[in-house]
Amino acid sequence: MTNMKLVSRSGAVMAWNVFKFCTALRGLGSIMILLVLGVVGVTYYAVVITNYGPGLAAGGLDSLIAFVVLILFHLLLVMLLWSYFSVVFTDPGSVPPNWRTTLDEERGDTDPLTSAEFPVDSENGRIRICRKCNNLKPPRCHHCSVCGRCVLKMDHHCVWVVNCVGALNYKYFLLFLFYTFLETTLVTLSLLQHFIAFFSDKEIPGTPGTLATTFLAFVLNLAFALSVMGFLIMHISLVAANTTTIEAYEKKTTPKWRYDLGRKRNFEQVFGMDKMYWFIPAYSEEDLRRIPALQGLEYPSKPDLDAQEF
Repeated sequence: MTNMKLVSRSGAVMAWNVFKFCTALRGLGSIMILLVLGVVGVTYYAVVITNYGPGLAAGGLDSLIAFVVLILFHLLLVMLLWSYFSVVFTDPGSVPPNWRTTLDEERGDTDPLTSAEFPVDSENGRIRICRKCNNLKPPRCHHCSVCGRCVLKMDHHCVWVVNCVGALNYKYFLLFLFYTFLETTLVTLSLLQHFIAFFSDKEIPGTPGTLATTFLAFVLNLAFALSVMGFLIMHISLVAANTTTIEAYEKKTTPKWRYDLGRKRNFEQVFGMDKMYWFIPAYSEEDLRRIPALQGLEYPSKPDLDAQEF
């Protein structure tokens, strides 16, 4: 787990776990999932039931627009929910019992930035050990204080999915962001004219309840579209550099990164090589067999940077 060091007024250095505050969120559990489904429900009611569903019977161009909007809305909604629950219910990756590093990893894996919390082996100064779990740590593995265990290639603990995002569900998380951005953007554009109508002098058809739902759905989807867009851009840059949120913080002063194999190979380390599976939360059996990084325990690296210290 990532640590930050704060300097007090007296000059003492204090270690602060930046994710420790999330421990209080363990009890939320299904509440966050229900909150997500609540937003989906409000949006569905505003788009399908209130505005575009009835538009199918209007005839002419209005019916065609309603049909296109509804098809796109439902398609993106299916992909969004599929990706979301894949992140929620997929284990991000745990260290196998009695796991032992290979000889190559013993020679190449050094992580001095986290050595304060995860001291290196005294014999060779290379093997990382988690002080909290008291187990060996595979390359790119970090301890999550919320889950209380080490997570393979941990990126962060996400309260929205009530799970850690790690090696085995990172692709699903990225697809969740991608489809959420597309869906919320579609809803925002679809409801824009109805939102503008609230500030006009024209009489707006509908009951107070349907009008309030439309207004709320527009505001929520606009807010999510803008926030997710920034988050998605950040993670695209992380994938391009073959790094994680935690690693990006730890190596921010390092000009070269041992796992940066070029954008194409970096992308394949997350999404696989089979193009048919790039946009769905799943991997082909062939990719799982030929790309060890998808299992979260072995990662190819640049030979000249295998002993990298940052």
